[in-house]
Amino acid sequence: MARVLNFSAGPATLPEEVLKEAQSELVDYKGSGMSLMEASHRGKEYDAVHQEAVANVTELLNLSDDYAVLFLQGGASSQFAMVPMNLVKEGQVADYTNSGSWAKKAIAEAKILECCHIAADASGEKPARMPRQDELDLAAGSAYLHITSNETIGGIQWKTFPKVDLPLVADMSSDILSRPFDMNPFGLVYAGAQKNLGPSGVTLVIIRKDLAEGVSGKVPTMLRYKTHIEADSLYNTPPTFGIYILMLVTRWIKVKGGLNAMAEINVRKAAKLYAAIDATDFFSGTAAVEDRSDMNVTFRLPSEELETKFIAEAGANGMKGLKGHRSVGGVRASIYNAFPEEGIDTLVEFMKTFEAENG
Repeated sequence: MARVLNFSAGPATLPEEVLKEAQSELVDYKGSGMSLMEASHRGKEYDAVHQEAVANVTELLNLSDDYAVLFLQGGASSQFAMVPMNLVKEGQVADYTNSGSWAKKAIAEAKILECCHIAADASGEKPARMPRQDELDLAAGSAYLHITSNETIGGIQWKTFPKVDLPLVADMSSDILSRPFDMNPFGLVYAGAQKNLGPSGVTLVIIRKDLAEGVSGKVPTMLRYKTHIEADSLYNTPPTFGIYILMLVTRWIKVKGGLNAMAEINVRKAAKLYAAIDATDFFSGTAAVEDRSDMNVTFRLPSEELETKFIAEAGANGMKGLKGHRSVGGVRASIYNAFPEEGIDTLVEFMKTFEAENG
């Protein structure tokens, strides 16, 4: 059976090499006589997987010993609440930038906890764009500045992170490990795995250890980062198979040349697709040019009827998952690390043919 080109925003395409390796080890993991899914999370087979996953993330991001790598559950959506519960002290607020749909969800949870200050809001702008450094209005004594590094729905991405005198916190669910960046300004980064890291069910959290120490005793045990740091993410049974796939994916990134190599490929893939969009009036991008995402390319056609036809015909030709998010419509091509470059060429040729037949 031929694999389709999977443009889905998440769960998203995984490296075929990773899937084949997992397939070969699925029933009998390294001669243990059982699947890793059946193995104890405290056994030697899983322990080796867990430690390599931590080591791979640490190496790829060049993390110092000041940071802990955690594998949690509940997705980025749980982190929206867990971050302020752990990092904001009584009477304190935290700054948030509003860049679109996912930033709004993080803001909503911080508002429930009555600690949210909006430092900048670009969420209503068209074309979609990120807030600017000179738009930031930070609260006095703020605990951190929260950003969403890449908005999957709006198709926009922070190209240069804000420079502020307080810890940065970032939801990097849709562009983690797609490019190198300096972790030192960040107090905490979190990401659902199902876009660039592995299957759904695992949440990667990277936190500066000292920030976990000030958590209030009123925060439930399972919701404290300190709990999971002290237990090496083994306080409860972790999603072992998901972490195994994450380990294989991060190993694959290392083999491919690390984050510099990933960035070079990702920029090239996105540039091809944006060039096709800009080459004609038939297609129109929805994101400000300077903020265009390298992960999620969003565009429109002249009518919704043509968009529906475009998506249907693309699907019939093995290009799946191109329908834009239900909240905005249009077309969205999600082209994460594992998406093959030749798939971009296939889509571009299809776009030319579709325009010639329908323009």
